Amino acid sequence: MKAIGYIDSLPITEERALFAFDAPEPTPGPRDLKVAVKAIAVNPVDTKVRLRRAGTPEAPVILGWDAAGIVEAVGAEVTLFRPGDRVFYAGALTRPGTNAAFHLVDERIVGHAPSSLGFAEAAALPLTAITAWEALFDRLRLTRDSTGTLMIVGAAGGVGSLAVQFARELTGLAVVGTASRPESREWLEGLGATAVIDHSKPLSEELKAAGFDGADHVFSLTASDRHWEEIVKALKPQGQVALIDDPDLIDVRLLKQKSASLHWEFMFARPLFETPDMIAQHHLLEEVARLVDAGRVKTTLGANYGPITPENLKRAHAALESGRAIGKIVLEGW
Repeated sequence: MKAIGYIDSLPITEERALFAFDAPEPTPGPRDLKVAVKAIAVNPVDTKVRLRRAGTPEAPVILGWDAAGIVEAVGAEVTLFRPGDRVFYAGALTRPGTNAAFHLVDERIVGHAPSSLGFAEAAALPLTAITAWEALFDRLRLTRDSTGTLMIVGAAGGVGSLAVQFARELTGLAVVGTASRPESREWLEGLGATAVIDHSKPLSEELKAAGFDGADHVFSLTASDRHWEEIVKALKPQGQVALIDDPDLIDVRLLKQKSASLHWEFMFARPLFETPDMIAQHHLLEEVARLVDAGRVKTTLGANYGPITPENLKRAHAALESGRAIGKIVLEGW
């Protein structure tokens, strides 16, 4: 089958940073779906793994953790899906990725794709939807009765774009997104953010200037170390902070005076450890599909780079490494 991968960790400008090759077609295990991949999305995790993990000539690394496609075959113990189903999912770090014509994935982390979306639009959703959902509702434990203010730092990317929508639709919180470019501000306003502030300026001052006396909850998605002191300053006493990035150094002691709590979100944790509640990702993707089909949440596709080729994947990696991508970058078709 067609696949795209690499052997050595190289800068994305290098010809062999990503290349096409033929790989054996996989056979599903007991709870696996074998999916004919129709579209993929590219995430920051793709670029991070590319620079940290090497392959071999016999087994190049196949990246990719977002896909939409059609179930080709199912394992003997599968109960949630059948061949022909349209699905979307984010896969697992411990298995070959979705940058291949066929892919195996455990049914417990897969959802039926929204019927109102095409494959490219659906592929933009899973990884960021799971991350945003788990951070808001599993880590920060927000509910429909939650009130106050949620500040999302770096909100114009894939995760932030969905976190804005989920918080707007499923809680009573005012949602303040941060962005520094006019196009990012416009994007967030279009997603329904209550207010947009500039994270190139002190967050606590920007929040006050927008009419808020602080944030009850902060969801920081990028450059958390750079913003850390301002995040704590903006946070109300007994507030909560959730992080998803890899900050170099943050002083968590700053939270003590406010009796504030810190939460990490890593959407691969459930499949990585095969936790007893692993099927929660299936349920939340099913709920996301319902919200999309009801018109309450929209895809966060920012750009479609065309067919799934090494050249287009390199462009996507370069765009993500630049830190200027808005929404999700998707590739569709072989």
